[in-house]
Amino acid sequence: MEEKKSKSLIPTILIVILRKLWISVKDLLPIILVIAFFQIFVLQQSLPDLKGVIIGSVLVVFGLMIFVQGLEMGLFPIGETMAQALARKGSLHWLLIFAFLLGFSTTIAEPALIAVSAEAAHVAAVGDLISSAETSLKSYAFGLRLSVAVSVGIAILIGVLRILRGWPIHYLIISGYVLVILMTLVAPREIIGIAYDAGGVTTSTVTVPLVAALGVGLSSIIKGRSPLLDGFGLIALASLLPMIFVMGYGMIIFN
Repeated sequence: MEEKKSKSLIPTILIVILRKLWISVKDLLPIILVIAFFQIFVLQQSLPDLKGVIIGSVLVVFGLMIFVQGLEMGLFPIGETMAQALARKGSLHWLLIFAFLLGFSTTIAEPALIAVSAEAAHVAAVGDLISSAETSLKSYAFGLRLSVAVSVGIAILIGVLRILRGWPIHYLIISGYVLVILMTLVAPREIIGIAYDAGGVTTSTVTVPLVAALGVGLSSIIKGRSPLLDGFGLIALASLLPMIFVMGYGMIIFN
């Protein structure tokens, strides 16, 4: 009986896997079409290492399918469950500590931020803004990463307070961008572009689902809050504050 059940499950599992693979292919199809169009009709050249490109594309499709499945099974439930458990506990300071550490820890190890910080340190050394010594490069890059990570942690903390207190998000966003504009006028030119890019690299593949799940889970358990109206917006704050903090870091380093 058990053998029959296991045999009947195999086609079902295959259908589910094929359906998810097709979803991944559809997500990647626009990118593939754009690259193919420019390669064939604009550059009029064949792809270098076509075999490697095909194998890599197949691996990307499988990787994207597994990644999305992992988000649905793991990160989203973790974020919602922990937010709801901390809210039920009724301890505000633990909830705020969790919000800060969640933003900080997911950002400090973000590969895109590490890469951008290292490149910024290299460019700053080439431009004679900092010493080209290895210790100076590492110190500058780590300072950038730390500034961004702390700012994201504070952003998530403010976002959680917004959900708890019912603050309108547009007031926070408008005020934040006004501050960004004012700081842009006085910050060193060498740091402005990096600061603006720092706002984008914080929205990583781990930070976004965890933070989004945190907001939705928290707003769904607090009386008078709507997951749709109050649960989203944390990512916007997480993209905004790094620009402010990195420009502040540049004002300290370059002045």
